Amino acid sequence: MEFKEALQELRKAEKRNFKQSVDLLISLKGMDMRRDNVSTIATIPHPFKEKKVCGFLTRKTELVRTVLQPDFIRYKDKKELKTLLKSYDFFIAAMPLMPSVATTFGKILGPTGKMPTPQLGVMQKDDDAAIKQLLEKIDHAVKIRIKEPALKVSVGNEGMSDEQIYENALAIYNALIAVLPVKKDNVRSVMIKLTMGKPLKVELK
Repeated sequence: MEFKEALQELRKAEKRNFKQSVDLLISLKGMDMRRDNVSTIATIPHPFKEKKVCGFLTRKTELVRTVLQPDFIRYKDKKELKTLLKSYDFFIAAMPLMPSVATTFGKILGPTGKMPTPQLGVMQKDDDAAIKQLLEKIDHAVKIRIKEPALKVSVGNEGMSDEQIYENALAIYNALIAVLPVKKDNVRSVMIKLTMGKPLKVELK
């Protein structure tokens, strides 16, 4: 079924008292998950949900929750560290602090894919202009990390137009294909669903 045709079918379902998300479900094949480490960041054209961001910075800012280096010692407490991790979607950092960030937070941020990286999260300087630029990039970013032969990722919500949802889904799909070992040959199936709905198999092209 064509993607937009499937969206129209999903919209016929019973209306809920909240705005449902549209989820993309991609089933993979021919991969050894112990060997094939798939991780990338897709850039979507239409942001649709607020991202909570925390910064490991050299100075206080009103733009994001700030954790200064003297505060790092507080997070040697595992409970405090887990609370911080759960509270934020993305973490950013000033480049000079990265060795300390890696030492203090690396063991818990690394496995969750939330560790700041040069690709998305590390700034040479942490003035407000640089932070704003990075926040704009994060607003359009979707992290893709695959630990099992299936991926579920939100691509929009039912309040968006079909075209916007389609463009987001295509951007995420193409970003994933680019990092798979044998590209589209690793894809078994693609489906979409609403939060409370049944999935429909679709073609993305």
